[in-house]
Amino acid sequence: MKYRAEIDGLRALAVLPVILFHAGFEWFSGGFVGVDVFFVISGYLITTIVISEIAEGKFSIVNFYERRARRILPALFFVMAACLPFAWLWLMPNDLKDFGQSLVAVSIFSSNFLFWLESGYFDTAAELKPLLHTWSLAVEEQYYILFPIFLMLTWKLGIRWILILLSVLFLLSLGVAQWGAYNFPTAAFFLLPARGWELLVGVFAAFHLKYNTHIKSHIVNQLLSLLGFGMIAYSIIAFDETTPFPSLYALIPTIGTGLLILCAVPKTYVHKLLSMKFIVGIGLISYSAYLWHQPLLAFARHRLLGDVSELILITLCITSLVMAWFSWKFIEAPFRDIKVYSRKSIFLMSFFSIILSLSIGGLLHITKGAEYRTPSYISFKDTAMHDSNGICFGRAHSYCNISSMDKKIVVVGDSTAQALASSISNMAPNFSVVPMLSAGCVLVQGYDLYEGPIKQENCSASVAEKKMQLIQSFDGAIVVYAGMFSKLLTGETVNNFQRQQAWRKRYISTFGGGELRSSMIETIKKLLEISDQVFLVQSYEFGIDAQKAAHLKYSFEDLSISKDALKDLHRPGIELSEEIQESKNLIIINPSDHLCSIDSQCSPLSSEGEPLFIDTTHPSFKLSDLIAREIIEQIN
Repeated sequence: MKYRAEIDGLRALAVLPVILFHAGFEWFSGGFVGVDVFFVISGYLITTIVISEIAEGKFSIVNFYERRARRILPALFFVMAACLPFAWLWLMPNDLKDFGQSLVAVSIFSSNFLFWLESGYFDTAAELKPLLHTWSLAVEEQYYILFPIFLMLTWKLGIRWILILLSVLFLLSLGVAQWGAYNFPTAAFFLLPARGWELLVGVFAAFHLKYNTHIKSHIVNQLLSLLGFGMIAYSIIAFDETTPFPSLYALIPTIGTGLLILCAVPKTYVHKLLSMKFIVGIGLISYSAYLWHQPLLAFARHRLLGDVSELILITLCITSLVMAWFSWKFIEAPFRDIKVYSRKSIFLMSFFSIILSLSIGGLLHITKGAEYRTPSYISFKDTAMHDSNGICFGRAHSYCNISSMDKKIVVVGDSTAQALASSISNMAPNFSVVPMLSAGCVLVQGYDLYEGPIKQENCSASVAEKKMQLIQSFDGAIVVYAGMFSKLLTGETVNNFQRQQAWRKRYISTFGGGELRSSMIETIKKLLEISDQVFLVQSYEFGIDAQKAAHLKYSFEDLSISKDALKDLHRPGIELSEEIQESKNLIIINPSDHLCSIDSQCSPLSSEGEPLFIDTTHPSFKLSDLIAREIIEQIN
């Protein structure tokens, strides 16, 4: 196969946007399409090699897998090994357990299945997964297993029938991608059936160039190569996480890549650009750059608790290229040289690397992320969940059942109130504590908190009405109303529905506007009418993962902010309470008092370094007990 420098330049065009997208730079909001460019390139290169060897009667499936092993596995396992010490030192048990699972999945070429089952590609949690990016390698590896076998079985049918069959597969896969992007977006994003058509774009380009020549018109090549380059550039800039993907939208970068493969011939502007030594050099190390960038970014976000400056992000992007050169020079190149490592050596080392990764990953899974490394007060997730008339949370389940005691305390809120309900139950034995908690949504009367393509029933106006009727039936119960009011009122909480673009626009337009605020005020006024006493617990989320901070040995002082800064963080919720504070039966509880020291410095950690939250928003029992005690002391 004749070397084409512009193909290496095209690899650079693929990898740089992916790196900058994962770093979080807004100008590259569609940088994830670089993976689609890689898919087309892989389809083209692999098909060119395979059909040439089959046509000459030289194809060997063993030789093919040997070349793939030399190309992919040494650098992959080297990066995985380099990740291990940082994962051990910096990851919480749950995260380390997940990392162990990813080691196993990567080793058996199925990490795309793992990440499909774990979370969406655009979820906030996804950016903390060091091996998330290996999903695309799994897709390619699955293609490497199936495609050569397909060609071997169908070759005797002739090129015409092979192309007809591939065209049928292309249309089926594209249909799955279009349907799945709107109905099962995570599965469509990660799995081969919705991605196969992208590889087939490169396959068709390979067949065309094998049995036809390049377009001879210089003007046509010039125009089509510029169009292809523009299609990729447009996708990188215009797409973002709200773009249904992969769907018909993915035709733009993939067809653009196909046009570059077919038309970026010598003397075209795009060929001159992509053949520049600097760009070709990045293309040569693009595989290693792709391997390195995600672990560097993910571990930095873990170590810095997500607060990574742009300067650090830029430094990490550059570092990924430096590390890529190192592993290309000393790992990739030697292992691809048959004179240095024989076929037997490659297969043996691959086998033992797979076994070792499976063993280490399995141990991390079995030991639950080596949870013995972390004190129980840090790693303990005190959020036991039990279903009862919706969702009911707490460390003890007995209080979830409504008893016959006359005096009742109803805790109404979202999941941030779960530990508070349990603390009140333990501290108020003479009361029947009734938790009315719905994960992700507080009680707002007459308002569908989540409305759109995906609707969360527990957040609907009808469910809110039923809860309100139940509270009224308790005849004068005390109500504790708690939740992430500040985030709701500013529209910052978009949860797992953020990819539903139409819904998201409606969500942000109403959250932070007057509609939700008015509904919440009316809800509190209604609670005051039907209850003896209402405690409004102001927002108290801190935005820093306190358990992780404690695990990484941060101190109170390391994470402290002024009381005024914390007040600004919770201002929307504070303003809400100020609007209805005139009622004598309404008592405002300010949890921030328990987060701040005498000198008005506030932190998500106690002065002893213990976490006051179990993540960025949910309070630990240590904080919940303090809030519960304040409430009980003020009950009439």
